[in-house]
Amino acid sequence: MPFLELSLIVRAARQPAVEDALNELGALAVTLQDADAQTPDEQAIFEPGVGELPLWPTITLHALFDEHADRRGLSATLGELLPWLEPDQLLFREVADQNWERVWMDQYRPMPFGRRLWIYPWNIEPPANGDDAPVVVRLDPGLAFGSGTHPTTALCLEWLDGLELTGKTVIDYGCGSGILAIAALKLGAAHATGIDNDPQALTASADNAQRNGVAERLALSLPQDAVAQPADVFLANILAGPLLELAPTFAAAAKPRAPFAISGILAGQQDELLRHYAEWFDELRVDRREDWVRISGRRR
Repeated sequence: MPFLELSLIVRAARQPAVEDALNELGALAVTLQDADAQTPDEQAIFEPGVGELPLWPTITLHALFDEHADRRGLSATLGELLPWLEPDQLLFREVADQNWERVWMDQYRPMPFGRRLWIYPWNIEPPANGDDAPVVVRLDPGLAFGSGTHPTTALCLEWLDGLELTGKTVIDYGCGSGILAIAALKLGAAHATGIDNDPQALTASADNAQRNGVAERLALSLPQDAVAQPADVFLANILAGPLLELAPTFAAAAKPRAPFAISGILAGQQDELLRHYAEWFDELRVDRREDWVRISGRRR
């Protein structure tokens, strides 16, 4: 059956109130899009940014209602719930029923990270195996961000792509969806450990690892349950505060001369971390993407 779609554009700060109002009016579904996107195939992140719910500065909300919903009634009630809303901000149109999940997925495209590594959504098949075949992690996009994967995740993926991981053990602290640990395994690591303080993240990581065929080589645990076994490679994509606090823990989790990387660091926060990590790590360097920083080096 067809639906009535109501669309409006708001600033990010007003998105929660507008979405609540639309749901109160009986919206069957509410979706968000980047109002400033220049092309229809702009990408989504595959993992939310550390410690945040990523939203674009300006958002288009699309709400689906029953085809017989009263347009004037919807407009009037929204005006009562959101007094700042102007009537000309509301756009109504009829839309045909369709496979909305498929439509949502079809806009996403494979994304490269470094020389070999690619992230592919499940609706697109990677090239057949061969000498030049990419190393592929299959992952459904997470929350949309408009301009590609979150910079902290991209920085870590590119760093992993530049390592020789064959036969190595890897610790991914703050594993989230498991994307970094899975990428390390796909790049040749023998075993990876994903650690996160959110049980739902561990569940998501386990599911993604299973779907990528690496579940038997990935161990997952809460921080308090993690086995204290130093790894050949260590990385952590969390916030600057915990990175500072957990530096001794991270040092103990990395073998001597093990490459390490930490991210989730806003530009300007790196100096204190560099001073602190210099106690345990050498060859420290800083790489930046947009407003985010990755620090890498080797365990002393």
